[in-house]
Amino acid sequence: MANSITLAQKFLPVIDETYKAASATALMDTASQADFTGANEVKVLKVSTTGLGDYSRTTGYPKGDVTAVWETLKLTEERGKEFSIDRMDDEETLGLAFGAVTGQFMRDWVCPELDAYRFAKYASTEDVLTTDAAVLTKDTIVAALDEAVRAMDENEVPEDGRILFINSELKPKINEAFSRTWGSDAAINSLLFNYNNMPIVYVPKSRFYTAVTLNDGTTDWGYDKATSAKSINFMIVQPSAVLQAKKFCMPKIFSPDENQAMDMWKFQFRLYHDSFVYDNKKAGVYVHKSTT
Repeated sequence: MANSITLAQKFLPVIDETYKAASATALMDTASQADFTGANEVKVLKVSTTGLGDYSRTTGYPKGDVTAVWETLKLTEERGKEFSIDRMDDEETLGLAFGAVTGQFMRDWVCPELDAYRFAKYASTEDVLTTDAAVLTKDTIVAALDEAVRAMDENEVPEDGRILFINSELKPKINEAFSRTWGSDAAINSLLFNYNNMPIVYVPKSRFYTAVTLNDGTTDWGYDKATSAKSINFMIVQPSAVLQAKKFCMPKIFSPDENQAMDMWKFQFRLYHDSFVYDNKKAGVYVHKSTT
C-alpha cells in the first residue's frame, strides 16, 4: 500500500494524532519472570503435597506424597511491521513525519493488539473462574463484583495485588451504582478508581473479548474480534497467576544514509511474545463475560 503524506505548507508545532489509550495490561508485565533466552519454551515446576494426618506414638508420622511435574510454556506469537518514509518527505514535513509515524504505530496498533490478545488468552484458558451473564446494569454490577471477590476468596487467591479490569462501556454503570453527596465542591470527579482495595483499569471495549483473530498482514492487519467471541464485562486478575512474556521486542531504525536500498528512513518492529495462566493458579483469574 502506497504512503500518503501531505507536505507542510505552513508549520504549526502540533501533530494531529489519533487518540489511543496506552496498554492496559502493561502493569502486569513484571509480575513474574521466565527466561526464554535460547529457546521458545520454558518448563515450570509444579509441586503439590498431601495434607496432615494423625501422628501415632507407635508408628510415628503418617506418610505423605509429593508430586512434581513440569508445565510447558511455549511462545506462539511472532509479529512485525516495516515502514519507510522518503528523506525529502520527512525533511519537507520539518522532520516530524518519521517520528510521528513510529510513535503513532505503537499506540494505534501494538498496545491495542497486545491487550486484546492477553485478555482473550486469559478468558479462554480452561478452568479459570468464569461467569456468563447478561449485560450488567447499575443495579447488578456491584453484586457481580462481590460474587467475583467471594469466589476468589473461597479459592484462597491472595487479596493483595488483585487488579480489576472493567469494560469501558460499564464506566457509567459502576459510577451510578454508588450514591454520592456533593457539597459546594468547585470540581467534581465521579469516576471510581478503586473498589475494595482493587485498583480499577478501564479497558476499551474493542480490546475486551473472549477471543480474537490475529491477521497475517497480507490483506488485513492487526486483530479482529473472533466470530465466536463474547464481550468481557470485567476481569479480576491476581498478577502472580499470569505470565506476560516478551522474548523479543525490538524497534530498528535506519537513517537514509544507512538504508542501502532506498533514500528513505526505515522503521522495523518485531515482537515475539505470548501470555499464560499458570496451571496451579487458574483461580487467580476471574472472567465475567456477556452472554450477548
